[in-house]
Amino acid sequence: MEHYDLIVIGGGPSGYAGAMRAIDFGKKVLLIEKKRVGGAGIYDGVLTSKTLWEQALKISSIREMIPNYEVKFDDISKIVNEAVFERKTQMTVHLKLLEKLERRLFYYEKGVAFLQDKNTVQITKEDGTIKTVTSDYILLATGSRPRKPNNITVDEKAIVTSDGIKTFTSFPKSMVVLGAGVIGCEFATIFSSFGKTKVTLIDKAPRILPFEDEDIADIIKDNLEANGAHVHQGASLKRMEIKNGEVEYELEYQGGRTEIHHVEKALISIGRIPNVENIGLENAGVKLNERGSVWDDDTQTNISNIFVAGDVTTEVALVNVGEREGRHAVVRMFGPTVKPLTYQNISSIMFLNPEVAAVGMNEQDCVAKGIAHKVVKLDYTTNARAIAMRKTKGFFKIIVTNDNGMRILGMRVVGEHASSAIQAVAYLIHTNQGIRELADMMHPHPSIIEGVQECLRMLLNKSIYKPYVFKDRLKCYICESGVCTPVESLV
Repeated sequence: MEHYDLIVIGGGPSGYAGAMRAIDFGKKVLLIEKKRVGGAGIYDGVLTSKTLWEQALKISSIREMIPNYEVKFDDISKIVNEAVFERKTQMTVHLKLLEKLERRLFYYEKGVAFLQDKNTVQITKEDGTIKTVTSDYILLATGSRPRKPNNITVDEKAIVTSDGIKTFTSFPKSMVVLGAGVIGCEFATIFSSFGKTKVTLIDKAPRILPFEDEDIADIIKDNLEANGAHVHQGASLKRMEIKNGEVEYELEYQGGRTEIHHVEKALISIGRIPNVENIGLENAGVKLNERGSVWDDDTQTNISNIFVAGDVTTEVALVNVGEREGRHAVVRMFGPTVKPLTYQNISSIMFLNPEVAAVGMNEQDCVAKGIAHKVVKLDYTTNARAIAMRKTKGFFKIIVTNDNGMRILGMRVVGEHASSAIQAVAYLIHTNQGIRELADMMHPHPSIIEGVQECLRMLLNKSIYKPYVFKDRLKCYICESGVCTPVESLV
């Protein structure tokens, strides 16, 4: 029976990263994947949706100059397929070459993995043959899948999850999106930006993007509606079904009023659930938590030699987080003692229109935790790069502690190229540094990050534009006990 130092179950971003890190320690590692290496990082997920988003925004910009510009679905589909093929080829070629170059360390099996105990894994290959292997350590990285409502039949043709977008052969004339969180709003942004689909969003919450501050939700909603999208706010879905080749759904509002609508397609976007079934967790004694994910303590499960990474845990479901967890888990197995992972300084991008970049806490997080804080907010219309791009919708917002140290708690940037401005602040949060060094740096001009610099100067009462002059474009306020008071100076 073959024995390994580490068996990784799942070849998505988390498992792949973990396997590669084990090689760095000179460990013999087996990577098992039942479908395609790359997982949701390539297929039916991040790369496909973000390639669609990039093309949608390009088409939207073209349509601003050429209103009658026609885009063909086949052309967009070809670009998406090319991106997927390029990334897939990179990873598969890398694996094949690695198997040759690191013959004593790296092994790959395509098949279904099943835990027989805490050290033994059974692999069922595509041809039905069964192979049993053992390992000192096991890393679970089985990922997640779209959540489906119990009362809706999802056929992945007319009523689809994000996995079913690939079945589209043309732009739907109309589409309803159930769920107005980040992913739902991203797909609403994509299809409305192409200008070929009448998009509707359903959400029972008072507003879209309920986990973000209201000012962010407002600007995203305004732009969605400017693209012809409509938001059913505060509506509950009573039923959704396929009738006569189209999707019929019924909404109920407060007071009992109901509406019936018909669309060509429906996209279900109500979150994801971890893949914990049929992998033998019970045989190994691995416990789940109350949310149905694998319980872990800094990537280690209740079984000391079994670790977990990625969407199958309860932490943030992002590719960069999953990769970091996979690498961290392997360091905990084979490397020196390391600090526990922290999730407070994660940078993220919401692929909306305009783009939203985030790190750390937002205002409603601070209020919920009772943290007194200062806020500076700078409109995109003051940024030279935004003016040059003729893309001035958006703002910069930095939140700091309400004391002389002004430690950064969080930041949000909404606007064109927002993601280019976030990492410097993420580093300050990660290293627990103050704001003065970044405020005094000489940044390139014109650039989006100059907006971050001007925000920091506002905190130090030395900004170029004065808040008391441009009161509609520069804002400073102090928030204590849930009450925010505008001020002209924060020093």
